[in-house]
Amino acid sequence: MILYNTTYSVAQEVATDWLRWIKAFYLPAVKATGLTVDHRLLRLLTELDNGGVTYSLQLNFESRTEYETYLAQHAETMQQRIQHRFGGQFVSFDTLLEDS
Repeated sequence: MILYNTTYSVAQEVATDWLRWIKAFYLPAVKATGLTVDHRLLRLLTELDNGGVTYSLQLNFESRTEYETYLAQHAETMQQRIQHRFGGQFVSFDTLLEDS
């Protein structure tokens, strides 16, 4: 199992709208690719007061092949969608993990 994690720090002013949009549009679009087997969206509780809200969006893939297909065919479009909607109101970084 491959876990593709993106950590988002979202500006407090748009955090509610960001969360609603992620659940209503972003996650259904990811699921529609047919490449993920599961996902989780978690809010970090142990964070510094940075004026924002931090979330961990975890996408599970059965194998590295499915992840690489997602990366090659869908990741850029998904990043463009969130950037278009919330550009300048969040920062993010990605982590790739493997179940051991």
